[in-house]
Amino acid sequence: MARAKFPQDLLGSIIDCMELSSPLGNIKGIGPKTVELLNRAGFFTVRDLLYHLPRTYESYEGAGRISDLRPGKVTVKAKVSSIKTNRKRRNLSITEAILSDDSGSVRAIWFNQPYRTNQFDPNKTYYFSGNFEFSYGRYQLMNPSATLASDYDRAADKYQPVYPACGKLKSTNFTKFFNTIKPFFAQIPDLLPPGTIKTLRSEALFQVHFPKSAADADQGRAYLAFEELFSLLLAGQFNREENQKLRSPVIKYQLDQLKKIIAKLPFKLTNAQRRSTWEIIQNLDSPIPMNRLLQGDVGSGKTLVATLSAFIAAKSGYQTALMAPTEILAAQHAETIHSFLRSSGLHIALLTGSTKNKSTLKKQIRDGQVDLVIGTHALLTDDTIFHKLGLAIIDEQHRFGVKQRQALLAKTDTEESAKRDSSRCTYCEESSFGTIPHLLSMTATPIPRSLQLTVFGDLDISIIDELPKGRQPITTKIISPNSIDQMWQAIENELKQKRQVYYVCKMIEDGTELSSVKKEAASIAKKFPNYKVEYLHGKMKSAEKDNIIAKFTANKINILVSTTVIEVGVNVPNATVMVIADADRYGLSQLHQLRGRVGRGTAESYCYLINSSSSAPTRRLKEIERSQDGFHLAEVDLKLRGPGEIYGSLQHGALDLRIASITDTKLIAAARQAVNRFAKTKPNMLKYKELAASVQKYQRLTTLN
Repeated sequence: MARAKFPQDLLGSIIDCMELSSPLGNIKGIGPKTVELLNRAGFFTVRDLLYHLPRTYESYEGAGRISDLRPGKVTVKAKVSSIKTNRKRRNLSITEAILSDDSGSVRAIWFNQPYRTNQFDPNKTYYFSGNFEFSYGRYQLMNPSATLASDYDRAADKYQPVYPACGKLKSTNFTKFFNTIKPFFAQIPDLLPPGTIKTLRSEALFQVHFPKSAADADQGRAYLAFEELFSLLLAGQFNREENQKLRSPVIKYQLDQLKKIIAKLPFKLTNAQRRSTWEIIQNLDSPIPMNRLLQGDVGSGKTLVATLSAFIAAKSGYQTALMAPTEILAAQHAETIHSFLRSSGLHIALLTGSTKNKSTLKKQIRDGQVDLVIGTHALLTDDTIFHKLGLAIIDEQHRFGVKQRQALLAKTDTEESAKRDSSRCTYCEESSFGTIPHLLSMTATPIPRSLQLTVFGDLDISIIDELPKGRQPITTKIISPNSIDQMWQAIENELKQKRQVYYVCKMIEDGTELSSVKKEAASIAKKFPNYKVEYLHGKMKSAEKDNIIAKFTANKINILVSTTVIEVGVNVPNATVMVIADADRYGLSQLHQLRGRVGRGTAESYCYLINSSSSAPTRRLKEIERSQDGFHLAEVDLKLRGPGEIYGSLQHGALDLRIASITDTKLIAAARQAVNRFAKTKPNMLKYKELAASVQKYQRLTTLN
């Protein structure tokens, strides 16, 4: 990476006695009211402001005439002939303006930006940049940015950063702030170890905020992306090294018993299930804690692999805890696992917030009378203690925080653990006092391979990439509001064959532009007066939800109108139709998960994706219409939305890669090589304060201790 040219004249112009940690109120030109707005947006020091990066860049040199506009990203220089805002409904306003130059006029549209009405002087000229596209029956300029032309016509640089707005602070405000704090760039400390890259962090950030061209901005962002990946990969390397120092019980497996329980199953294991089970068995038969992620598409059979793992632990005298994010999913797991292990003789229990006789069950768990406990957050209460916990399984692992996971790993009787550990040191190279259970995490959200190499670099991963025989393909169709009658006719045909239907909405109450559960349930009941329609949402009491699910499972409800609470844990083979309202508002992974609720029986199934408008379908909808491969869809979703969107709630709270793209395999490879070279030196991280802070943040993602 070439060394950027840094403005050396700034080096001698640092404001006396001012540092990056200086409060923004100490900076000349930033007044008290502005400081208050900055503080509300999370900016308190000069350092905070320096790392507020542009979301894009715009060049006003190539602004075109309105008469020459063609579909796509465009910039025009025009005046505002007229403008008005109409409030369509609560939480939705549309601002329409007519932009004019000497060649003609064009309509511009802004959603939920009523302040635009008072923004423009009809006598002044502005640059408008946005997408020129066909929407609402005509070609329009959609949500364009707007900048006073005189501000840039006098400027030497026409290539300008566009910053994310924060409350009342707009992009132009941040442009002025950065011009004010320019001298501070020379104080920015490096994060990367010396010699890793020739460019300095201060130079890269200066290029990002004050680029002369697109090449300048790209070069600066490439450096910042590299240091993000370096920190992330180094965190994974340190986690793996630390996890190797921990100790877990050695759980021996008995192959004959395992074969007997598999032989009694009503189906054959797929090769992927056999492979994943063997990988877990090998981990359990080791004093080094298993930290394995079991990932597989919807309906691939992860629960069976987890069941066999728990069976192995129980036959070796160890308990297993399986934690699920919802009572519905926990109950579903309990029912499924009971059916798999009916002849095993194991004691299996369900522990949730609505479990009766909790104190009796918890005493049995502590006394070691329960082999496998399936539950929700109820497993984490202080009075839930295991006698001999050897394996912890977490389903839908991205829904739990690191503290919850660590709390589950600590759920064992300390006194009993100490007695066992003192007599088991023959398995370990060092003392095993204070052992932790092995950890198996599961997810039905296929994780792109590029993300596996980075975020999960310190995890072992098992992939179930086959579906069991008998799973039916699902016909997926995008539905425009204009052609919805055809969908209702198809649904009626399914209902006549005594099939069932899911209808998924975003909201619980009416009052926004999105479909609501109660409103839609009432409307659908009128369309199908001869069929039973009920609604379900996450704010219902557990008993209510369980009752609705039970009735739907028993085919006493024909159409279930629900929020995404049915995304996981609901298994109704007779349901053959999934309708998702406002489908363009969901990510690909969630759409794929919802679609996986059907196709579980022998009949052909259908998924209808209702677009929120008559506009052309998004790429996301087109992709899910043509593909049922969850791994392919995960890769597409990663490219379209970024890792922060898809895995934003991953374990600790945020992946928070602001610049780096997980799909940039070349940059990942370069960062990995640099990390390997650095790690071999056994560095003292106290010497690298900036790097240590960044690494520590990423270490919390998947660490066991």
